[in-house]
Amino acid sequence: MKAERSKVDFPLWRKKVDGSLFHYKGTSIPTWACSMWGIQEQFCECRSKKHLDSKVKIVFNRTEYDGWITIAPEGRKTPNYRLWFSDDLLFKIKDVFLMSFMRDLEYRLLKDKSVDIEGEIPFWEFLDIEYDKESRIFYFTAHYTQKPSFPELFKRLIGSPTLHKIDDELEGKGEFRIYKQNWKPRQELESELGADNVLYTLIDTENKLIYVGEAGNLVKRLLQPHPTIPHWNYFRYDVLPEQLSKHRVLFERMLIRDFASLLHNKKDVPYISISEYKLSNDKIDK
Repeated sequence: MKAERSKVDFPLWRKKVDGSLFHYKGTSIPTWACSMWGIQEQFCECRSKKHLDSKVKIVFNRTEYDGWITIAPEGRKTPNYRLWFSDDLLFKIKDVFLMSFMRDLEYRLLKDKSVDIEGEIPFWEFLDIEYDKESRIFYFTAHYTQKPSFPELFKRLIGSPTLHKIDDELEGKGEFRIYKQNWKPRQELESELGADNVLYTLIDTENKLIYVGEAGNLVKRLLQPHPTIPHWNYFRYDVLPEQLSKHRVLFERMLIRDFASLLHNKKDVPYISISEYKLSNDKIDK
């Protein structure tokens, strides 16, 4: 049983995490919570995020994000206030409440929308929301999260291009998107998911080397030897739209040339040194 929090500094609303958080990047605020927080007095003129007074701050896991409070258009018997948050906070919420996010994806993939997805996959996660009226800061705390059945797999999946592609398709976003990844240690390579049609970068932090390449399948490519940077220990990559697959080599050559203009290189391309690192690529356009 989850123990109650021992330290709560401001009036609190405990919200059950559901699909609305992921779909709308925000949530309606119950009338009782609006009264408790004095929302009506502070935001009664905020009809859109563009209103200067709508801006608030949201703190989650010690990181500060942008947020907004708006009131629904006139005509409603009871004013409806919403709390909105930024894209970077949305990504963090999906990460922390991974099981709820995955369940919502499952529901959106179903053809039969009459299915009670919470009844089919029963669990609940909760987000505590506190509001400091004087400072106009909301504090988010994950009160309860459901542990993934396969934690290491889910850990890989949440940041993978595969999951982002599914989410974007369900949201109706355009196909022409680049999925950017962060640096990862070499030992995580073989468990990488969805790393196809990519431009990648390798780095050898011991010998101060950088390498730029392209691959149809990243894992397969990087399991092969790289003689010019054999001791690379970190990698990152960007997944290109399928429409650009036939131009991948051209983009690779462009990136190599860009790096050559900033780092010591093997082809004597004029460069302005911004680092002690050297570009290890052998083929560089002049």
